[in-house]
Amino acid sequence: MPPRKAFTLLEVLIAIALMGIMLPALYSGVEMLRQSNHHLFESLEKAKKVTQATKILYLDILNSDGNLNIEKDEFSRLCIENTKNSIYALPSAKVCWVVSKDKNTLLRVEGNGYHLPLGLEENVEIDSVMTEVELFDIYRSKEKDKVLVLIGQKGKEPISFMVQGVLEPTQKKQPPKPQEQTESLQTPSSKTLDSNPE
Repeated sequence: MPPRKAFTLLEVLIAIALMGIMLPALYSGVEMLRQSNHHLFESLEKAKKVTQATKILYLDILNSDGNLNIEKDEFSRLCIENTKNSIYALPSAKVCWVVSKDKNTLLRVEGNGYHLPLGLEENVEIDSVMTEVELFDIYRSKEKDKVLVLIGQKGKEPISFMVQGVLEPTQKKQPPKPQEQTESLQTPSSKTLDSNPE
């Protein structure tokens, strides 16, 4: 019977040493890939959140009754008196978009009949949209049917979009003048008599 070939102790030690050199390199490669995937996932989640926020802002403006109150300071402040785009299942809501001084956070405030700054008794929902905002500007066209929105976050390209087809602001009905009230009380026959003297 011929003798069987086997590994010598030296060959086994060399193989173990080579594996000891290769395994840390493989592990660091896998760890780098895992971290890269984690950062990519975080970036995609942030981009998704920003996209969702701009979509909500777009729909807030588009579904409004046209009464938009835009105030300019360091950042714009937009208050929509009445919009049908409620994320809290309200039939219609007052929505304000403001940038707070805490980390320049863009906030969306939704409720009914509240006033800014908010008091303790106000019943509203506040959502943090994004932090480190460097630009939040809103402009309305002279014709009032278009709204331009500019949003910029620190270290990122600014986002801009235009909402077209915005409703004309509704005017509150003014009470009729006293003269108009007396005319409306007259009957048609008395008007005819007055207008046709004999």
